Amino acid sequence: MTLRAAALAVVLAASTASAQVTNLIVPGTADPWLAGMPPGSTASLGDTAPAQSPVLVGGPVNVATGGTLRFAATGEVSNTGVLQGITPDGQGPAAHTTGAENGIADVTAPLNGLIGVFLDSTQPDLAGPAPAALSFITPAEVGYASLAPGLRQPFFIGDGLTGTGTGAQQVVTIPAGATRLYLGTMDGFGWFNNAGQIAVTVTQAPAAPVAPAAPIPLQVAPLAALLLAVAALAALRRRPR
Repeated sequence: MTLRAAALAVVLAASTASAQVTNLIVPGTADPWLAGMPPGSTASLGDTAPAQSPVLVGGPVNVATGGTLRFAATGEVSNTGVLQGITPDGQGPAAHTTGAENGIADVTAPLNGLIGVFLDSTQPDLAGPAPAALSFITPAEVGYASLAPGLRQPFFIGDGLTGTGTGAQQVVTIPAGATRLYLGTMDGFGWFNNAGQIAVTVTQAPAAPVAPAAPIPLQVAPLAALLLAVAALAALRRRPR
């Protein structure tokens, strides 16, 4: 193994070893549009913080350090209040009835599916206009391999796999400036009467390591070589005969 390959192997091993994992429960009543909002805040035609607030992902995962996330989710929720065997991948697509709210963008995503939203340290309704809405309607959008949502952009997580109960783990890149990640479920309005819960495992990997640069061979610049040759010739001429 070359020195460069060995150095890269050490960096990669350190990255793998430093992966962080957090387990949590997301109730069906967790409304993403109350993410980061203080007690008494309202959203979605009947929801109030903290009763319907989404779940903050805490340590060991720390999104402020950047990198990527992978999710694994099991369980079910229902917006009707009656469990029907729905997986965390949800059902047909739904949009948020009140659209962008509290500075958080709208989204179209599978009803009763697991949803996430990144925030920075600012209360979202004070952070400026809501960003553009993401869409998770087509099989390609729902089954993405990798995703890079922005701050205050709700995004679909589902069961964390490219297919329902099958496929590769999906990878979500943490946006620059993120300090918090909230998890909730997808509904149109009124999370307060939802049922069920989803068990979620969040795994954070650090940012991809930069491979060590290949060593640069020691070379003598042409001008330096010429000067050395001239100096050597001059020394030879000064030698006594």
